[in-house]
Amino acid sequence: MVQLKEYTKDEIQRTKAAGKVVIILHDKIYDVTEFLNEHPGGEEILIDHAGKDGTENFNDVGHSQDALDLMNKYKIGELVESERTNKPLKKGWVAGYNNKQPEKEKYVKGPGAPFYTLIAAIMLLAAIVFYNMS
Repeated sequence: MVQLKEYTKDEIQRTKAAGKVVIILHDKIYDVTEFLNEHPGGEEILIDHAGKDGTENFNDVGHSQDALDLMNKYKIGELVESERTNKPLKKGWVAGYNNKQPEKEKYVKGPGAPFYTLIAAIMLLAAIVFYNMS
């Protein structure tokens, strides 16, 4: 595994003066300069967070798994150990960022499921027989 470069918050703040849009999310550093025109939420939000920690705002919005996977392309490093906040991810976030809650099961599962199917089939058959008798 490649060792990521470690940055201080001061170094990240200085990237803004150099015309770069570098942000901190969950103690990781991302250079999103090349992503500005592609960001679905507009480039302004990224520019506003340039040189800063955008973790809280990032968590509040929630992002698709595709967006989260795309982030790896822009990761350039992480904060030095002494400056990491280790902010916990919001409850319900899976695999680092996914804020979607699993859907409730819509179908019966478990050992009783075949029994319910059998009962439904018998009732359907009884209805057909009753209908044909009249």
